[in-house]
Amino acid sequence: MNLNEWYEKGMLPDTYIESMQEHKENLLYIYDHFTVPDDQAFVNSLKDRNLRVIVLTEDWCGDAMLNVPILLRLAEQTSMSVKMLLRDQNLELMDQYLTNGKSRSIPIFIFINENGNEITKWGPRADKLQRFVNASQKELPPKVADDYKEKFNEMLLFMTKSFRDNTDFWNEVYNSLKHTLQSAKNSR
Repeated sequence: MNLNEWYEKGMLPDTYIESMQEHKENLLYIYDHFTVPDDQAFVNSLKDRNLRVIVLTEDWCGDAMLNVPILLRLAEQTSMSVKMLLRDQNLELMDQYLTNGKSRSIPIFIFINENGNEITKWGPRADKLQRFVNASQKELPPKVADDYKEKFNEMLLFMTKSFRDNTDFWNEVYNSLKHTLQSAKNSR
C-alpha cells in the first residue's frame, strides 16, 4: 500500500481516543492543558503546505500519551488532517519506520503531502525526553535481579506521571516537532 492508502485506512483521532483503555485520561489531560505557542509564521507556513499526518500508535504507550495530544493541538492550529493507525495491527507500515532499524517504537508521525509523498517523519520521542528515559533506565537493577520487575514498573509509573505533569516536556515535544517540520523538504 502507498501512504495515501495507509492514511485512508486510519481512524479519526476522536475514534482512537474513545477506544482507549489505558492512557485516555492522561492523554486528555495533556490535550486540555497544552496550548500551541503563539507562532503565527510557523502556523501559516504549515497551513500553506497542506500536510496530512499518519500516526502509528497504541493506547498503552506512554510516549504516545504525551506526544499525540501535542500533535493534535498543532494539527488544529495548522489545519493538518490526522489519521491514527494501531501499530500492532499495521506492522507492514510500522516495519518501514523502525527506530534504529530494529525497534517498533511509537508513536511515529508520518507527514505526507497532497500527493501522498512523505515529507518527513517524527518519533518516537524528543531528544530531551530520550535522555530522560535513558537516565531512568540506567537506575534499574540488572534484568536478572529479583526486584527488576518491581523497579521497572515503578520507573514506568514515574515516567508516566512526569510525561503527564511536566509542561517542559510538552514544550520539548512541540519544539522537536516544529524543528522537524521546518527542516523538512517543502516538496509538493
